[in-house]
Amino acid sequence: MIVRIMGEGQVEVGDVHLAELNKLDDELLAEMESGDEEGFRRTLGALLGAVRRLGSPLPDDALEPSELILPAPDASLDEVREMLSDDGLIPG
Repeated sequence: MIVRIMGEGQVEVGDVHLAELNKLDDELLAEMESGDEEGFRRTLGALLGAVRRLGSPLPDDALEPSELILPAPDASLDEVREMLSDDGLIPG
């Protein structure tokens, strides 16, 4: 899966890692729904860190379509709320 982190670029993440990313996405969704700003910041950082750690960065000149777009690390709770679907940031 090709993942774009806004403001950073694209990373290719293997499907084998989706369960780990979905767990963090579920935590992020729960923190957003409860208005837990501190938890939201922590979990957003963990989610983006996991994508960076588990994935392989694509070259800056690569023009691959992103299957998933994640917010920048400094995105506000309201900005991320606008990006969410019923499934969170990560479908499934």
